[in-house]
Amino acid sequence: MNGNVIVGQSGGPTAVINSSLAGVFKTAKDRGAKKIYGMIHGIKGLLDNQYVDLSNKLNTTMAIDLLKRTPSSYLGSCRYKLPEIKNDTATYDKIFKVLNDLDIKYFFYIGGNDSMDTIKKLSDYAILTGSDIKFIGVPKTIDNDLAITDHTPGFGSAAKFIAATMKEIIRDGVVYDYPTITVVEIMGRNAGWLTAAAALAKSDDCEGVDLIYLPEKPFDVDKFLKKIKAISDTGKSIVVAVSEGIKTADGKFVFELGEHAEFVDAFGHKQMSGTAKFLTNKITMTLGLKARAIELSTLQRCAAHMTSRTDITEAYNVGGAAVKAAFEGESGKVVVLKRVSDDPYMCITATDDVAKIANIEKKVPLEWITDDDYVTEDLIHYIRPLIQAELSPIMVDGLPRHLKVEDCIKES
Repeated sequence: MNGNVIVGQSGGPTAVINSSLAGVFKTAKDRGAKKIYGMIHGIKGLLDNQYVDLSNKLNTTMAIDLLKRTPSSYLGSCRYKLPEIKNDTATYDKIFKVLNDLDIKYFFYIGGNDSMDTIKKLSDYAILTGSDIKFIGVPKTIDNDLAITDHTPGFGSAAKFIAATMKEIIRDGVVYDYPTITVVEIMGRNAGWLTAAAALAKSDDCEGVDLIYLPEKPFDVDKFLKKIKAISDTGKSIVVAVSEGIKTADGKFVFELGEHAEFVDAFGHKQMSGTAKFLTNKITMTLGLKARAIELSTLQRCAAHMTSRTDITEAYNVGGAAVKAAFEGESGKVVVLKRVSDDPYMCITATDDVAKIANIEKKVPLEWITDDDYVTEDLIHYIRPLIQAELSPIMVDGLPRHLKVEDCIKES
């Protein structure tokens, strides 16, 4: 092959995003890449000439194994929106100058919706200017909201952590002789896939969560309180799973109904926090019941001790598939997973046009959400294969060992 490879990570981290990085690195190396660079803090860092030669940093089997088991983004991340090409060609000229100076012929970006927007714009600019650099997107997001692909790497491990955590919260709640209410806030701005995973907690050894609220359907605070009252009157303790992005019928986020700090990122996304706290305050003040809010926050995306082996394997595979596609001449594409069998579960990789994926959100189908504030068996059946099996951490002195992000950045 001719030329070098560069790879970056963008957006919110996951427990397995580094497995995709390992897949890109190992496959590119095996296919004869001369140098494999990593962008420090994604495209934003590249604009500032921040990158590192990974060739000598991941040169042992142990380093690759540790990388696959290390949560969060080893190379650092960013939330940086590239300008529209027609409005600012100077930014693109600067990026392509860095790429050309490094003799980059293959560019890989691991991320979600916003990251695929970056791949689309860069590949469009390559076509516009006649550049022969190949641009391929590698899917990642715990939100599972990328179009076309059956699911996204990162989702399975987050779903596994949520389901396991809900089982433990339920066990904690049933020990008292009076009803308690626990509202668990789970990530999901506009798509409720992660919150739906709470339904997997129900099994022969667990009663399961009582109510599940996803952003795909309007949320009614008064109806919610009536439902909590009715269940609590039976003497039962209650566990509720809510997406952070649930909205009222007029489109207002529930967390905005209470006191909250306003923060908006480069893509116009509001920081989500406070939904569970608002609802538990309402329960206590209106119904006089003891209520506790639990916000899983970043725990659900960095719990590498609860990694799904299926997820981490698929994350590695999409990284490798991206390299294969680029080396075979594809560009402006995203690797996708296609489910070919449910029993036994089997997914294969393919590629699709980035224009069909960038900036498009895949939401939970309404037919998979029940009218009694729960989800259907079809949705549970869809998620369950993605949480199967485990990959044990490499333990040192009783704790998981990780590769430090700082080591990579400081040495760059």
